[in-house]
Parts: sequence; structure tokens; C-alpha cells
Amino acid sequence: MSAAPAATPAEGDAPKKGKKKLIIIGAVVALLLVGGGGAFFMMKKNADAEAAAAEGDEEGDHAPAKQAKKPEHGKDDHKGPPTFVPLDPFIVNLADKDSERFAQVGVSLQVDDAKVGEEMKAYMPAIRNAVLMILSHKTSEEMLSAEGKHKLAEEIRRDAARAMGYEIEDPEDEEAAAKAEEDAPKKKKKKKKKVESYNPIVHVHYSNFIIQ
Repeated sequence: MSAAPAATPAEGDAPKKGKKKLIIIGAVVALLLVGGGGAFFMMKKNADAEAAAAEGDEEGDHAPAKQAKKPEHGKDDHKGPPTFVPLDPFIVNLADKDSERFAQVGVSLQVDDAKVGEEMKAYMPAIRNAVLMILSHKTSEEMLSAEGKHKLAEEIRRDAARAMGYEIEDPEDEEAAAKAEEDAPKKKKKKKKKVESYNPIVHVHYSNFIIQ
């Protein structure tokens, strides 16, 4: 009895299986491409966002800081902090006749400009001499009263400015000139504009005041 011949695949089966494989491979490749493209898009989006953030930080680091606007001062307001020029303490014998008295006085001069304060250093010997001359002609009675201290401060203020070359008139001279102008005949009387002498020393402050 002869063996039955082996069954041979139908001619149409092989192409069908080949097509199936091709379709499956194509689908897998398409999925990989789609997935890879999506991942690439997300990675690119994240990278762009990080680059933009880094650029913003860099611009923020180099951006100029906002400067506060300087306040405008009024006409009578101080344009800056006051400038004080302290003088070394003065120790002088006073002009008392009945007893020997001396004074120890510390003074600081307040000026209206810092440049004047620097300029005073060159005139300091002349300024100190002017102050010493004023103090040595005072009596203890004149200096102990509040009025005497105020008058002394005004004298120091005028004579210290004069030591620097400024022309400062005494109040007595101004009052005398004003009175003479009032007493003059009306025909010759001419109304003159009063010109105030400039004094860069605004105030005289005492740092210590001892009389013995």
C-alpha cells in the first residue's frame, strides 16, 4: 500500500500570510513613528520652555534696577545735610578786673556749603585768632547770661567769616546807616535797595562752655 502524498499548501495561502506580516510590521513601525514623534514634540516643547525661562532669568539679571526719583525740595528746604566744622577748644583768660577768671569754650561752625567747610581748613589759623580775640575781651559776667552767649555766637559768626575775606557789616553800623538815611533831607534822600552781606557761616554751636 503506497503512502499518501503530503498535503501541499494552497497557492493562495503564502501570499496571504506574507501580506499579514507586512501589515503587522507596518502597523508597528507606524506606532513607533507616531510615538517617537509625539515624544520628540514633547521633548522639544519642554526644551523651548526651559530655554525661554533661562533667557528671561538672564534678562532679569542684566536689567537695570529702577532708581528712586530724587525728591524735589522747596525754596526754603535744605538741599542736603548740614555741614559742621568743629574748632579745637579755646582756653583763654577773661577780661575780669577783680579776679582772675578763664573760660574753656568749644565751638562748631555750621556752614551752608560743604565746599566752604573744606575751604575753612586753609583759613583755620586766622579763624582761631579771630575767636581768641573776641573771647579775651569778654568778662565772665558777659558770658554767663543767655543773652551774652547769643551775642558771643553772633560775633564769632561775623569775625570768622571776615577772617576768610568776607565783608560783613556790624549790626550797629547797619542801624547807624539806616538812621542817617532817615534823618537826611527829603530832597537828597534816595531810596536805596538794601544789599545784605553774604555770610557762609549759618550758625555757631557750642560744644562745651566752662567758666572758672
